[in-house]
Amino acid sequence: MFFDAIARFLLVKPKKTRIKSRLMSYQVLARKYRPRNFHTLVGQDHVVRALTHALEQQRLHHAYLFTGTRGVGKTTLSRILAKSLNCESGVTAQPCGTCDACLAIDAGRFVDYIEMDAASNRGVDEMAQLLEQAVYAPTNARFKVYMIDEVHMLTNHAFNSMLKTLEEPPGHVKFILATTDPQKIPVTVLSRCLQFNLKQMPLAAIIEHLEHILAQEQVQFELPALRLLAQGAQGSMRDALSLTDQAIAYAAGTVSLEAVQGMLGALDQGYLVHLLDALAARDGVALLAVAEQIAAHSLSYKTALQDLATLLHQISIVQLAPAALPVDLPERAEILRLANLFDEEQIQLFYQIAVHGRNEIGLAPDEYAGFSMTLLRMLAFRPITSEVISTTTASKPIANVKKTPMVQMVPKESIAKCVDPSESPFKKSPAMAALEVLNERRGVTRKPAADDVDRVGAESKIEPDTNEGIAWDKNWPKVAVSLPLRGVAKQLAQQSEMLGCEITPTLITLNLRVPVETLLASGSADKLTTALNEYFKVAVKLQIEIGAAQYTAHAEQLVQHAARQDAAESAIKNDELVQNLMREFGATIVPGSVKPITV
Repeated sequence: MFFDAIARFLLVKPKKTRIKSRLMSYQVLARKYRPRNFHTLVGQDHVVRALTHALEQQRLHHAYLFTGTRGVGKTTLSRILAKSLNCESGVTAQPCGTCDACLAIDAGRFVDYIEMDAASNRGVDEMAQLLEQAVYAPTNARFKVYMIDEVHMLTNHAFNSMLKTLEEPPGHVKFILATTDPQKIPVTVLSRCLQFNLKQMPLAAIIEHLEHILAQEQVQFELPALRLLAQGAQGSMRDALSLTDQAIAYAAGTVSLEAVQGMLGALDQGYLVHLLDALAARDGVALLAVAEQIAAHSLSYKTALQDLATLLHQISIVQLAPAALPVDLPERAEILRLANLFDEEQIQLFYQIAVHGRNEIGLAPDEYAGFSMTLLRMLAFRPITSEVISTTTASKPIANVKKTPMVQMVPKESIAKCVDPSESPFKKSPAMAALEVLNERRGVTRKPAADDVDRVGAESKIEPDTNEGIAWDKNWPKVAVSLPLRGVAKQLAQQSEMLGCEITPTLITLNLRVPVETLLASGSADKLTTALNEYFKVAVKLQIEIGAAQYTAHAEQLVQHAARQDAAESAIKNDELVQNLMREFGATIVPGSVKPITV
């Protein structure tokens, strides 16, 4: 019985041991495919080049500082450098990887390569213990290498205690410091180290590396899925490999785009394409329907706005720099199609609205309200050209004028027919005269546009129009400044240009041009019409077009201010006292310090 029990134990025990060994044999991709030499290191060519040349020329510094975000190769580079310094074949830029020193460093059991985490050993006592051990010669190596990770976590006293040793260490000691936040390291430490800034991994480099690893692992994959994993890694190769491990387990086979989207909770690009199609068609119902679909799938609205801004950026690249768009984008065909549906100005406006909407979504009542209002803002503030007719404004009646549309958006050609270029409806204002004098003094000649109407002719003088019973000299800037308006309505009046007018005993029709459509928002045209009715004591009808406005009240104010500024500067320069100070004491007039006195 005793020997039977012993036999059963001997037969069963090895089986359990084999099972345990098989379960513990798997290594995550980030550890299994950690680079072993400089040639296999990805994305840090500038650092590899500098270290390789230093090793080949035997110009070895005693302290190195590697900075960069997580997962870009700081610890890996430290281990490769330690192998290069302690390889049995000699100090070399190409460690053999087969000697005892190289194998021990790769396995993490090399006695003379000490990795210390500064986050858990941040005090002066731990640093003092390290420095005491540094004076002793290496046990079985050429150099004793100390690698201090997250060195910015050390206390000020710990930093101060290592300054002398860091500046003049023993000849057999090398320090390698690594950090993700170099701004927190004292400048006295930075000046004693050879600093290398590790860059974030480029998207293409991550995708290429993932392709190589999955081919080695014999795992089927889809290239768009790898692009999505690389984007989720945000420049970190370790994060990319960890996500790939997770994707392999999630998909249980082929790493497909659908599986990766489900794992990451990423937004399907089809939703964004439908959003832009709805914007192109100006279909608000379809726009909100897509927002409802995103909510039904429990996707993040903040992520949706981020992805929408990325898509708009790619569309803008197609419109302005087509050759810069990557050819391997999975949605390239849709991007090219959408680029033909919008103008460059529209895409720029949509991008700005999406970015601001993402920043302000936390201030909204809820995420859906913030997301949907951002989309509606894109629909409401869509820029238009002067040839596009705004039917919504044209159909809005204004009170007290016999239900007749008082504000109409008319084509530029219709207004041009009503204006006789030979009859200037404007006087030459003092501000414009001052501008001409200022330009003549500075040698600037104004070149009128081909279709510019001579509104400020030197000899033209328009008498007040009293034939119709209404006395007005048709000086629109003067009227715009005198109207009791505020806010957008005031800006509409002062930034509009009168192209022509028609006066009857019962109605005044004004043809105005405004630079942007947003000036017509919030009922500003209605407020301007009401103020003009009270000013002229007769019904006023506005016909408004969108285009470049030149002769406006705002422009006249700027000209007057420029004239006053030039007069003030001339008065100061010509003042006898100022000239004596400049001549006797070398005084100078500080640019921008002269301000005109406003009465």
